[in-house]
Amino acid sequence: MHTYMDILIRTIVAILLLLLVARILGKQTISNMTFHDFVTGITIGALAANLAFNDTLKWTHIILSLAVMTVTSYLLSVVALKSRKLRSWISGSPTVLIEGGKILENNMKKVRYTLDSLDQALRENGIFNMDEVEYAVLEDNGMVSVLKKDEYQLVTKKDMKLQLNKQEFPIELIMDGSLLEKEMKENGLTKEWLENELRKKGKKISDVFYAVRGTKKQLIFDFYEDGIQKPTDEE
Repeated sequence: MHTYMDILIRTIVAILLLLLVARILGKQTISNMTFHDFVTGITIGALAANLAFNDTLKWTHIILSLAVMTVTSYLLSVVALKSRKLRSWISGSPTVLIEGGKILENNMKKVRYTLDSLDQALRENGIFNMDEVEYAVLEDNGMVSVLKKDEYQLVTKKDMKLQLNKQEFPIELIMDGSLLEKEMKENGLTKEWLENELRKKGKKISDVFYAVRGTKKQLIFDFYEDGIQKPTDEE
């Protein structure tokens, strides 16, 4: 029984420490990873796993190692911000795979990137014909960025000289049926205003599962009762 309790406590501590480390290192560590983030993630994960299950190792030793790893990773991030040369070594640097519509075979060999991987990356960017591509760049996080040739690029409002409308950041009003009063207050919105808008639809706040004011100040509601007789995924 003592062994099970020890594992339970160690696992909970490991999870809490991982959350703390993630907060300290920032969102970059959990986004698309660079070389630095990859090494940090694997090492911290291994240390946390040992903390949770390896009872032959002392808590203090593992926590010390985890602290050293966190501080080292944080300092490397600071160094990468300060020095462009070191940033290239720590996090990696982009590699051009296609330039002027031509595949750069030597660059692909340097990073050991195959044509199959390039085809897949282009498809993920919505491109099935390689002759549409002007530039393709393998970023330091492993993603491929693509610039299409001019004749294949989408037309924008600016190209067509259409009127440009200002857009605002969406404001969530209700989530999971709960009124988000803090967000509404910060944006000068009131509960009375929202209730009035819902009355126009014959609804009240308790009927709403999710509500948001969109980028064009339009109100979008999702009600608990959707009126769908046979949901597609219902078994």
